[in-house]
Amino acid sequence: MSSPNGAMEQPNPCQQLSRLGQSLWLDYIDRHLLQSGELTRLIEQADLKGLTSNPAIFEKALASDPAYLGEMQALAKTGAPAENVFEQLALADIRAAADALQEVYRNSNRRDGYVSLEVSPRLADDSTGTVNAARRLWQAVARENLMIKVPATEAGLSAIETLIAQGINVNATLLFSRSMYRRVSEAWLAGLERWIERGGDPGQVASVASFFVSRIDSAVDALLLSRIETRPEPSVQAALRSLLGKAAIANARLAYQHYLSLKTGPRWQRLAARGAQPQRLLWASTGTKNPAYSDVLYVETLIGPDTVNTVPPATLEAFAAHGVAQDGLQGDSEGSARVMEALEALDISLDAVTDQLLVEGVRLFAQAYDKLLAQIETRIATFPVAGQEH
Repeated sequence: MSSPNGAMEQPNPCQQLSRLGQSLWLDYIDRHLLQSGELTRLIEQADLKGLTSNPAIFEKALASDPAYLGEMQALAKTGAPAENVFEQLALADIRAAADALQEVYRNSNRRDGYVSLEVSPRLADDSTGTVNAARRLWQAVARENLMIKVPATEAGLSAIETLIAQGINVNATLLFSRSMYRRVSEAWLAGLERWIERGGDPGQVASVASFFVSRIDSAVDALLLSRIETRPEPSVQAALRSLLGKAAIANARLAYQHYLSLKTGPRWQRLAARGAQPQRLLWASTGTKNPAYSDVLYVETLIGPDTVNTVPPATLEAFAAHGVAQDGLQGDSEGSARVMEALEALDISLDAVTDQLLVEGVRLFAQAYDKLLAQIETRIATFPVAGQEH
């Protein structure tokens, strides 16, 4: 990203994204990132504008970063259960990241500079529990550039509206289907309208809709490959192979078309006139899982105005090294529609795929959360008992 002497020679691909209207966020957090100066370097050299976290990310961070041990041991001495220990560790990280991104937040006029913290995945089907947990975390972090992540489940929809109506920034996560995205955008609009009715400043509340990408290709490609094994006809095989690696990008591009139509509608125009910020689409799950595909596939193909791409560290490094920054999101919506039609013609239901991915997504985050708490409990058990230290 820089010359040998550390100076930036010319805008790199990451920096060029801003010129195309897209914000680059990092899908990762740990103490090393925060304490080593690496986050500050990425903000300066990669034009990083935000950060997202989830239970799986924290689980990996606590397992691999020894910087947590001292604070974990101090918290354990208080007798706090594992869930409370984790929350205090996470809150410290989130506050530090929010502080590091505060200048981005101010300079972007609240558009960027956010760090996202997820409510417990155990609350995915509990709207009231989600709202209560989100309010508590919002107050505990006490940073205006915090976003609370709420999964886009049936229960999550009403929670999203309620939280926006209370002036709390929301990252609506685990979005796979365009129909659920439309419902999330409705919840966001309704929440903003309620916030304004209460006298709130609409420009103060931010939201993104985290639309997952690569997992869709993984699921659809598996179905296509299964059909390829059972359909020997050359024409059918060709049709099936032509769709490999196409569903996720087509789905995302069509979701973006909904975003564009929403922005031209009278409901949004009224809110925009009051100073409201749009709920940008955020591309999530953008690390390439299939080694046969480009390692920057889900970055290069989804660059466009008013969007965010949150990338894992490896994808960030790959895009900085050899990515091409050009608008790939707005063109060929008809081609995306044809991909969907072709899948339907082959009796592959994208709705069924995305419904299952939401169920699996909630389950995987819950498993990561449970694994994280078990890891903390195991670590606590190895600490000396208070009064018995040598």
